[in-house]
Amino acid sequence: MPEKDKIAGELFCNGYNCAQSVFCAYCEDFGIDFKQGAKLASSFGGGMGRLREVCGAVCAMFMIAGLKFGYDNNNDGEIKNLHYELIRKLAEEFKKKHGSIICKDLLNGAESGGVPEKRDDGYYKKRPCQKYVETAAKIIQKEIEKTH
Repeated sequence: MPEKDKIAGELFCNGYNCAQSVFCAYCEDFGIDFKQGAKLASSFGGGMGRLREVCGAVCAMFMIAGLKFGYDNNNDGEIKNLHYELIRKLAEEFKKKHGSIICKDLLNGAESGGVPEKRDDGYYKKRPCQKYVETAAKIIQKEIEKTH
């Protein structure tokens, strides 16, 4: 499996938001059209539509976990619990590396709302999001590789 963290980082540097970058790095693996994946993940950027809540990269990591390990039997509490345990484990691993899964915390109190900033060299120099994107992609890749 190619290094998804590198692919996700490149997507971010090409203008995709944090969630799109992580999720779309995995689209081909799950038979999802890239354009569809980008649309699906588009709402989660900026901590969900720039609300600065849960980091979009983390949201995408959870979406990928759902595709790979999720449940579809709504009456099986044990399977649901196991899946939620996995999600909490993934979140904890991200938190250990970066201190939080909350966008506002990761961006040192960034304000919610507003217009997304223009993607230029200055943006990428001051914005730590590429490393968050790469971390999320790496964490879920490691989890997926455990099952092979």
